[in-house]
Amino acid sequence: MGAQKAVTAKGKAAAKGLKQAAAKEERKVEAATGKDLKKGAERFEERSKSSDGKSAGSKQRG
Repeated sequence: MGAQKAVTAKGKAAAKGLKQAAAKEERKVEAATGKDLKKGAERFEERSKSSDGKSAGSKQRG
């Protein structure tokens, strides 16, 4: 849920904090690896393959 969709002020603050923490962690990982992390569909496919070596599409078909 995005910060704009949160119902309460507490929820908005929590969503904003989570987004900031995720961005900070992403920058840390990118700095450690020396390259940018993949974004969007490329990242989804990369993360899916890393778990068991199969793509998301092949998991759904089989």
